[in-house]
Amino acid sequence: MEQKSGIRTWAEEDRPREKLLLKGRHSLTDAELVAILIGSGNSEESAVELSRRILLHHSNNLLSLSRVNANELMEFRGIGEAKAVSILAALELGRRRNESQPEETGKIGNSRDAASIFQPMLADLNHEEFWVLFLNRANRIIGKEQISMGGMSGTVADPRKIFKAALDRKAISIILCHNHPSGNTNPSEADIRLTRSLYEAGRVLEISVLDHIIIAQNRFYSFADEGKI
Repeated sequence: MEQKSGIRTWAEEDRPREKLLLKGRHSLTDAELVAILIGSGNSEESAVELSRRILLHHSNNLLSLSRVNANELMEFRGIGEAKAVSILAALELGRRRNESQPEETGKIGNSRDAASIFQPMLADLNHEEFWVLFLNRANRIIGKEQISMGGMSGTVADPRKIFKAALDRKAISIILCHNHPSGNTNPSEADIRLTRSLYEAGRVLEISVLDHIIIAQNRFYSFADEGKI
């Protein structure tokens, strides 16, 4: 089979690294950005062509790509351990960067504000996690904490741990959040029962449970918006 032309034979403005320097990072496609990470392709594909194939395998969805592990990436010819690690590290940096952004505002005004805190943290996980956001009297964030981590189908949230953490922080109100790896935003019966019990416990302790957010990939469900809390 005839060997494909390498990136070095392309016009300078078409090479991903040079294109980034000349036109800025926003001018690059996802495949070109991945190609910069892996540096080279294989004997039949350039780095960009290999990157396109990897992305196509994941329906050109970066969220789907972010869920893979190193071994899955290494199934593509031309992707060794070092290249796989580079891709995973870049995706994780992007996730952490998104996670750090919403807290700059520091105040929760609606369900979307709360969801924006947790979406970067939970949207691409293959297991469930339960988190709590702690707020002061002005609805400003004073902390967040992971309460539990479970499997594909559920996790357990201990009310004692939740309200102890809230009392320790002198929180006036809290927002509950967990994710559904299935992508289904609808609350389960267990979700509904737990929310009701935590809401009632909060009333006794004078700590308001303002909302319970369910993150399902790029969507979310709000108990408050749906009149369930």
